Amino acid sequence: MLPVERSCLFFRSWLAVGIAILGCRPSVARGISSSRPNILLLMADDLGIGDVGCYGNDTIRTPNIDRLAEEGVQLTQHLAAASVCTPSRAAFLTGRYPLRSGMVSSRGSRVLQWTGVPGGLPTNETTFAKILQDRGYATGLIGKWHLGLNCETSDDHCHHPLRHGFDHFYGMPFTMMADCAYWVLSEKRAGLERQLSVCGLFVAFVALALTAGKCTGLLTVSWALPICSTIVATLFFMTVYFIGVLIVHADCFLMRNHSITEQPMRFSRTASLFLQEVSSFVERNKQRPFLLFVSFLHVHTPLVTTEAFLGGSVHGLYGDNVQEMDWMVGQILDTLDEEGLANSTLVYFTSDHGGSLEAQLGRHQYGGWNGVYKGGKGMGGWEGGIRVPGIFRWPGVLPAGRVVSEPTSLMDVFPTVVQLGGGEVPRDRVIDGRDLLPLLLGTAGHSDHEFLLHYCEAFLHAARWHQRDRGAIWKVHYQTPVFHPDGAGACYGRGVCPCSGDGVVRHNPPLLFDLSRDPSEAHALTPDTEPAFHRVMERVAQAVEDHRRTLSPVPLQLDAHRNIWSPWLQPCCGTFPLCWCDREGDGDGQTPPARDL
Repeated sequence: MLPVERSCLFFRSWLAVGIAILGCRPSVARGISSSRPNILLLMADDLGIGDVGCYGNDTIRTPNIDRLAEEGVQLTQHLAAASVCTPSRAAFLTGRYPLRSGMVSSRGSRVLQWTGVPGGLPTNETTFAKILQDRGYATGLIGKWHLGLNCETSDDHCHHPLRHGFDHFYGMPFTMMADCAYWVLSEKRAGLERQLSVCGLFVAFVALALTAGKCTGLLTVSWALPICSTIVATLFFMTVYFIGVLIVHADCFLMRNHSITEQPMRFSRTASLFLQEVSSFVERNKQRPFLLFVSFLHVHTPLVTTEAFLGGSVHGLYGDNVQEMDWMVGQILDTLDEEGLANSTLVYFTSDHGGSLEAQLGRHQYGGWNGVYKGGKGMGGWEGGIRVPGIFRWPGVLPAGRVVSEPTSLMDVFPTVVQLGGGEVPRDRVIDGRDLLPLLLGTAGHSDHEFLLHYCEAFLHAARWHQRDRGAIWKVHYQTPVFHPDGAGACYGRGVCPCSGDGVVRHNPPLLFDLSRDPSEAHALTPDTEPAFHRVMERVAQAVEDHRRTLSPVPLQLDAHRNIWSPWLQPCCGTFPLCWCDREGDGDGQTPPARDL
């Protein structure tokens, strides 16, 4: 389409919107849905809702995120479909509870554990990127993926973003983790070191016993057996020594489309590379509608922060990392302004789930703050793990400064952007998200969500009921993880709270809270303190039963056999296991000095 033709089409679309606005309010959404705006989705990793200025924080500087709220619509009861990364992001992209696509586990594996595993977002799932791609949008993903890569070989890329509707991918196919920088906090290294050490000690003991038995004549075995046992024990101990390096090379690398560009990553320049990629994508596609999903590596441990931002926050390294991410948001918004695209772009900012209470070492907290909300990342259905920022800006269309306190979900982004892009929401499957546009515009008084379910892996932990006629938001907890709310150990050093087993309390009767009066979930209601107790329990139980009838059995992608590292699936730039390359050029990738920020 020529620029003149595009301008005419744009003008006619907005003229239709204007007529709709002046005419009758219910027709606004229909007029806007034909305008096909650019769509920019910004998602932080592990950001607590209480870390953002517009959500109440006055000690961490987030002026660019706050500006989005001032110029757009802020959601105060915006909810992730899971309190950990992989299932939450699957639900975001598909508009469906992660259990429907099998992006959960029943055996304790909360997320995809390695890049080299066969699990991932199934190819029969439809993302909003795929629908908009089919409608002529340029689609791009820059940053974190964490929804799988390969199925049978190291380069079949069956779960790759390009198989799920993205024209362009630049980023990390796995996820940032503390092990990527061999940090003191570790998701994988410490546990693997312990396991390998135990195995090594056992084999070493066997080798010693065999050698002693052979020397004393008590055993009539071949010398080959104690020698082989000694070699195996030595290999175990050598692996313990090198396990950190192996993890970094296996999981911490960058790809551009189907090619590895940097293995392992040089984190000092990653933020700069991502910003350059955003600018390049917008420049290439500014003459056509585009969907760009920027999935930040911030603010996940190890909190890699460029020098210009170190020491800038009163909250130490975590606060520094938040403030660097906010600066990145500002740089991306500036790119839209420079290209003249701000008024034709819907911008959305969120986090994949709540901040981590368990990212701590001694008295130092390296995870986020979830405000007044109880719990955090990985902690089942507690509000602190699933309540996230939700901000939409579309100048001239969405009202500036509007605040919406209705229950909404990350899953709602799916039908919202699909319809804005001129696509159709699939009718061959259950879609759990609801179109947000009427709520954002103010043409609808209430959310379309009467009930929302809160899963932990494949286990239902909680459910909420928005009783509109009474203005109450009831929350029922069927089971909850055991944790220290003061942050003095969270889930007893487990790393992330379990969803089942001895680390979970099953409640009979279930716990009941009225979030409209008690958002901190501090005071459980009883039949003696709440006259509607039994009615609420019965109504929610019926809704849960109705929901369960809509579920169909699917393979669980995060269970053991799909979530164990397989060497033949390991992406490698070079010769395995010596995977190394740097194709990003000679620039140091540093961000500008602090005075320029």
